[in-house]
Amino acid sequence: MANLLMHCGGRHVTRDDVANVSTPTRTRSWVPVPHHRLLDLVESTIDGQGYRVTNQAHGLWGDGDRYFGLMELANGHTEDDYGLVLGLRNSHDKTFPASLALGSQVLVCDNLSFFGEVVLTRRHTRFVERDLPGIVAQAVGRLSEMRTQQADRLDAYKQTRIKDRTAHDLMVRAVDARVIPVTQLPMVLKEWRKPTHPEFTADGRSVWRLFNAFTESFKSRSLELLPRRSQALHGLMDRICQAAA
Repeated sequence: MANLLMHCGGRHVTRDDVANVSTPTRTRSWVPVPHHRLLDLVESTIDGQGYRVTNQAHGLWGDGDRYFGLMELANGHTEDDYGLVLGLRNSHDKTFPASLALGSQVLVCDNLSFFGEVVLTRRHTRFVERDLPGIVAQAVGRLSEMRTQQADRLDAYKQTRIKDRTAHDLMVRAVDARVIPVTQLPMVLKEWRKPTHPEFTADGRSVWRLFNAFTESFKSRSLELLPRRSQALHGLMDRICQAAA
């Protein structure tokens, strides 16, 4: 998990490092959220919902103005090949608001993707300190529902077979949808034809295999953009499964 943060350009740090990041002075219209405040709030809310954090990693970019955290979650439900991950991000340079997204991590390779919906987003306005606890609680309260939805989605990926022509067409559409830059196409094509991890060949030429060809390429790209790219990728994959149903 820490390796993923570093692959994507971040600096792996400890919880203490996150807590020691200075928070800029607020203005009339902008109230920055301390990175550690978001982290502590999410963690305490998760615990109250019956989840436990089994692993976590934290990364900072630049001088600490941008934070991204990953938490592996468990609540008694287990899957054979992927786990539940919560992504947190926050910025002190107005790049993006405090955000929370639910995702999945493929266990054999650390491939990570987030679901189509970022479940928390709050701009750093003057009421953010008042509203953030309630928004976090509402978002975390949806974890069980979203976990079930994602399990159904990934099962459909595994059960849907596709031909090379369909896979190649989707790769081009993925570039148009800004899932990947055109320079990443050779890597995705290579992973589709001969996956680095043989587990992805178990279901033949499936949507699951193609999905992981893309997420393997995500490891070398910006983690800050991963939620948006994941959303676009899921949209393409979902349409293939729906067309084949």
